[in-house]
Amino acid sequence: MDLNVSIAVFTLLTALFLQILSNLANDYGDSIHGADSQHRKGPKRAVQAGVISAEPMKTAVILFSILSLISGILLLVFAYPVIELSGIISLFVLGLFAIAAAILYTNGKRPYGYLGLGDISVFVFFGLVAVLGTSYLQIGEFKSDIFYPAITFGLLSVGVLNVNNMRDIESDMIAGKYSVPVRLGIEKAKIYHYNLLVAAVILISIYFNNNELSLVFLLLPFAAFLLHLMKIFKAKTVDEFDPQLKVLSLSSFLLCLSLIASIVFKA
Repeated sequence: MDLNVSIAVFTLLTALFLQILSNLANDYGDSIHGADSQHRKGPKRAVQAGVISAEPMKTAVILFSILSLISGILLLVFAYPVIELSGIISLFVLGLFAIAAAILYTNGKRPYGYLGLGDISVFVFFGLVAVLGTSYLQIGEFKSDIFYPAITFGLLSVGVLNVNNMRDIESDMIAGKYSVPVRLGIEKAKIYHYNLLVAAVILISIYFNNNELSLVFLLLPFAAFLLHLMKIFKAKTVDEFDPQLKVLSLSSFLLCLSLIASIVFKA
């Protein structure tokens, strides 16, 4: 299968705009709902630090909502020959849900992130929608084995959120943000984290085996995951949790590169 470059470029651009939108919306939402108060011990956010006031941040949220929508529409225009009208309509609606999910995580009268539902949203949009949607845009159909990497990267994305929430557990409790770590407690949240990563490792291994990809490519990312888990289980303070956000994000990216490399070398 040849890569459709135009679709790939606008897929990346749309994903980038949605990620920026999510970060800006979270910064704005947590600042007005109290999670980014003086009690928060993690890195300072823009509104919390006084770098920008709430109103300009709200404007930035609106701007990137529009940019995400425009980029998404252009993506669907380029993808039309591949997925046709029914696919265009379905993905357009899904894109609107993605924009809404990014905004409503910490915004609105009852932000779902404060109800402990962020993990489900991240799993769906950063895992299932991101991977299955990207594949569908390129080939115009869903292949059942793509669910393995889709679920894998969904679980890893939830893991990144879980590290963030373990780091912020004290300030979230004060603000009434009932994240999974707040609901479970820090020790059970660590076990939850362990299960997320182990499940991801097992699923991507099955995908490699089913597609006759070399498992050698998994050794480095798996080693990174193991070291990360060892650090998480020893972590007790914000300064110990915070670096692991970057570690898990980069380890997940390394797994993505390893997956691409294994496919290229097999071909």
